[in-house]
Amino acid sequence: MKKIIVVVLVVFIIIQFFPIDKTNPPPTPGMDFLKIKNTPEKIAHTIRTSCYDCHSNETKYPWYSNISPMSWWVKNHIDEGRNHLNFSTFAVYEPKRQLHKLEECIEMVEKKEMPLESYYLGHQNAKLSDEQRADLIHYFKKVKEDTERGILFNK
Repeated sequence: MKKIIVVVLVVFIIIQFFPIDKTNPPPTPGMDFLKIKNTPEKIAHTIRTSCYDCHSNETKYPWYSNISPMSWWVKNHIDEGRNHLNFSTFAVYEPKRQLHKLEECIEMVEKKEMPLESYYLGHQNAKLSDEQRADLIHYFKKVKEDTERGILFNK
């Protein structure tokens, strides 16, 4: 039993020498969702607090992201989040893709699938109240309608 504990401890120490890259891509204000959609401050604050760590290039890494293997899980989660939806580069999405992403935002917030429950463990301030959920859903629907109108008028 002692040997197993020593081996586990040695492995734990060794993996600390393989940190994650915490470099965020440079900010792109002209492509950021909150800027291009002229998001009201109250809604922008909610989106920044509950979504931006995983779905933007403005990730604020928590203290536990310094400890492997937890850091690897965090980094993988952030990479997947950015690949699925990146608010920092929203303007580069084609209008139809923007619509699809907005539909997904509406659905995920309505079904309480976002933010993830696991995210709340270290980010209690990210937990959405019923009022915040309703505000986000209303806002995403409004932006979706505006985007649809833009597509129709540009044909």
